Amino acid sequence: MATASAVPVPGSHLDVARDAEPATRAANAAMTAKLPFGETADFEAARRGLIAPVPEGLVRTGSGTVLWNLGEYAFIDGELAPATVNPSLWRQARLNLANGLFKVTDRLYQLRGFDISNMTVIEGDSGLIVIDPLTTAEVARAALAHYRAHRGDRPVVAVIYTHSHVDHYGGVRGIVDEADVKAGNVEVIAPDGFMEAVSGENVLAGMPMARRAQFQFGTLLPRGPRGQVDAGLGKGVARGTVGLIAPTRSIVQPVEEHTIDGIRIVFQLAPETEAPAEMHMFYPQLRVLNMAENACPLLHNFIPLRGAVARDPRIWAKYIGDAIAFYGADTDILIGQHHWPTWGREAILDHLESQRDLYKHVHDQTLRLMNKGWRPAEIAEAIDLPPGLAERWSVRGYYGTVNHNVKAVYQRYLSWYDANPCNLHPLPPAPAARKFVEYMGGAAAVIARARADFARGEYRWVAQVMKEVVYAEPDNIEARTLCADALEQMGYQAESATWRNAFLYGAQELRHGVFQVPARGPGMGADILAGLSTDIFFDLIAIRLDPAKAAGQSMILNWHFTDRAEKLVLTLRHSTLTHRMNEWSDKATASITTTRETLDAIVLQRLAAPEALMSGKLRIEGDLSRLPALFAMLDQQMRMMFDILTPGEGRS
Repeated sequence: MATASAVPVPGSHLDVARDAEPATRAANAAMTAKLPFGETADFEAARRGLIAPVPEGLVRTGSGTVLWNLGEYAFIDGELAPATVNPSLWRQARLNLANGLFKVTDRLYQLRGFDISNMTVIEGDSGLIVIDPLTTAEVARAALAHYRAHRGDRPVVAVIYTHSHVDHYGGVRGIVDEADVKAGNVEVIAPDGFMEAVSGENVLAGMPMARRAQFQFGTLLPRGPRGQVDAGLGKGVARGTVGLIAPTRSIVQPVEEHTIDGIRIVFQLAPETEAPAEMHMFYPQLRVLNMAENACPLLHNFIPLRGAVARDPRIWAKYIGDAIAFYGADTDILIGQHHWPTWGREAILDHLESQRDLYKHVHDQTLRLMNKGWRPAEIAEAIDLPPGLAERWSVRGYYGTVNHNVKAVYQRYLSWYDANPCNLHPLPPAPAARKFVEYMGGAAAVIARARADFARGEYRWVAQVMKEVVYAEPDNIEARTLCADALEQMGYQAESATWRNAFLYGAQELRHGVFQVPARGPGMGADILAGLSTDIFFDLIAIRLDPAKAAGQSMILNWHFTDRAEKLVLTLRHSTLTHRMNEWSDKATASITTTRETLDAIVLQRLAAPEALMSGKLRIEGDLSRLPALFAMLDQQMRMMFDILTPGEGRS
C-alpha cells in the first residue's frame, strides 16, 4: 500500500480543501455563456444502442479487489456543474459515464466504460474479431464476458491492435490464450512497427513516464467535484494485469485489404500520428469506418503530459484527409476506440473535416508565428481556434490543449531552446530559485505580494512565483500552501481533464508530500520484456549502467541466444555500454550462451545468475567473474515516485 512522506500543512486534509474562489466562479460562468450547452446530440449518440450497462459499474478480481468502479463518479449527477469544475469539462465527464455493451450496427458491438478505451467486437462467420482488448486482463475478461452474456459464447478468432498504446493491447491475455495464438487458432494483427513502438515509448523511458502519468490521469486524486472528475478520453485507466502477445501479422502496406472470418477489412496505416504505429480500418460490408484514436470528439495531444516523442499534426491531418477521400463516400457509421460513434454520412464528413482542420490549423499557425521569430510561450498565448471550430464540442481541449500543443509543434521543429542565449545554460531550478527569492527581498516578501495577487485571481502568476520560493525553501509551509491553493484554482478552471488532474495532483503533493510506492525493478512486465527485440533489450540494459560503479572497468562479452539464433558483442568502455548485433569478437573477455527467456528472468529478478549457471540455462566460457561484475554495475531498482513539485533529493 502506498504511504505518504507527508509534509504537515496546518488545516489541510486528504481531500482538496478549498472551495472555488470568486475569480474561478467568474471564469467558469463565462465558459457557460460561451458554448452551446443546449445541444443534446452527443448525449443521444453516447446512449444509442445500449444493450446493458457495466454490471454494478464494477470489475473485481476473483478475490474481490475492485479494479474498476464507476460508482466513484456518482457525484456527476446533473447538468449543472459545481463551481469547482469547468462546465465544459463537466459536460464531457457526463458523456464519458455512458457505459456497457452497445450495438453499433449488425455484427458490430462496442464495450464502453470498462476502461478508458473501447473494446470493439465484430461478429465473423465462425467467431469474434476483437479490436483493442483494453488495458488489463481483468477488465478485458469482464468486458468480453458481458458481451457473451448477451450475444452468446463464441470463440475469439482474431485480435487487432489499432496502435501501440497500452490501453489498446494490455488486456489481451484476458480474452485469448497465447497457446491458441501459437497454434494458429487466433490471429493477432497490428500495424507495422508496433513492437518497436511499444518498446521505444513505454520501456526506455517507462519509469518517468509512469510517474508523470499520475499527474495526467489524477491516479491518486480523490474522485469528486474538488478532485478527479474525468480523463478526457474516458473516466480513467483501469487497474490490473498488463500483458502483451506479439502480433502474428503486421500490416505493412499503406493500404491493405484482408478477409478475416468472412469480414472484409481495409487497413490504412497512419504512422507518426497519435501513436508511432497506428492504423485506421474500413469495414465495407458494414459501411463502418474505424479511425482508432485519430479522430476522437476532442482535441488530442501532440505531446501528452506523461511525455512522448512529439507527434506530427501535419501528417495527422493528412491521414484524416486520406480517410475522407478513400472511405467517406461509402461510410454510414464512424467509430473510434474511445467515446461514441457518429451516424450519417453528412455528420461523419463534417466531423472528420473539422478534425483534419483542427490539427492542421494549430500546426500551421504555430509555424507562421515561429517564422516571425515568436517564442513558444508567446505563440501559445496568441493562438486560439478560429470561428467555425472554436464553438464545436468535438474539438474542445478535454485531453490536449491548444496551448500545450503549440509548444509541442515548436519542440518538434526547433527543440526546447528558444534561441535566446540567456536560456541556453541557466542555473538549475533550485539554485536559481534561491537567487530569485534573494533578489525579490526574501520569501516573506514574495509570499506577501503573492497573497495580494491571489486575492485578485492571478493564479498563474502566484503558482509561478511560489514555485521559486518552494524550490528555494522546500520546507516553507506557507509557500507550499499558497502554491497549492493557486494550482487548485487553476485546476477548477481547466477545461482539459489532464490539465485539471495535473494542477490538482500538484496541489495534493505540495500539501501532503509524495506518496511512496514500493521500489520497482526494470519497470515492466514479463510480456513487454519478452516482446523487446534483443537490440532494444541491450539499450535498456545500457541505460541502467551506473557510471560510478563502472569507472575504470572494461570488458567485451559475446552473447549467443539459442532460442532466437542471435549473436552480439557487448562492450563496456568509458563507463558506457555499446553493442553490435550479428557480430562475434575474438577478443572477448567471456562468451555467454543462453536464451532470451533466461536473461529476461534474471533481469526481472525471478532467477539468480548463479542458479542459471548451476542449472545449465546459462553457460560462460572465459572469465566467469565478468557477468556478475556487469550485473553489479546496474541500477537494480528504479525510483518511480521522484519529486516533481520540490527540488528532490540530491538535486538542490
